[in-house]
Amino acid sequence: MPPPSRLWDISAPVHAASPVFPGDTAYSQQWCAAIGPGCPVNVSAITLSPHVGSHADAPLHYDADGASIGHVPLEAFIGPCRVVHAIGCGPLITWAHIAHAVEDGALPSRVLVRTYDRMPVDRWDGQLTAYAPETIERLADRGVVLVGIDTASIDPADSKTLASHQVIRRRGLRVLENLVLDDVPPGDYELIALPLKLTTADASPVRAVLRGLK
Repeated sequence: MPPPSRLWDISAPVHAASPVFPGDTAYSQQWCAAIGPGCPVNVSAITLSPHVGSHADAPLHYDADGASIGHVPLEAFIGPCRVVHAIGCGPLITWAHIAHAVEDGALPSRVLVRTYDRMPVDRWDGQLTAYAPETIERLADRGVVLVGIDTASIDPADSKTLASHQVIRRRGLRVLENLVLDDVPPGDYELIALPLKLTTADASPVRAVLRGLK
């Protein structure tokens, strides 16, 4: 039998110290029941923004009439993908930063870009790297259906227009944010990053993994 394919867990840890956008709802947890006399189980209750940790945005996040994450088809969140390194590229990922990895004539329909040397899972980064909207346009032109990034947003943290999110809306793409790509070599993988079926939410946490193709 061939050896099993390696899995890379690219999900950010979620706990009370997980960074969130300033003003967003941080993760918190309380215990509703505890194992002891008369109680056979531990049961907790959690409160969090659906944008904590690795997550998928729904169209509802950037479009008042958009679909909630529970109504978004799942096909874009599972399938062949390419991890591209653009470490330290600056405030925006331009086409020049990723051209070396996407112009080979066989681009998968999912592209994840690593911008950090080490993703700051323990602090908020107000200077996060985002996608230039023109880059997403060009990826969409090449058949890409999902873009991902290892920062908290595909737009700059202080953006009021969300230009890259608006390209996503107009072109019908899906987006993953806050991925941890620190230990993932550039190349092709199978992505599995399914959102929860939250029928009224604007996003959902995902447990994102990459599976090696060999």
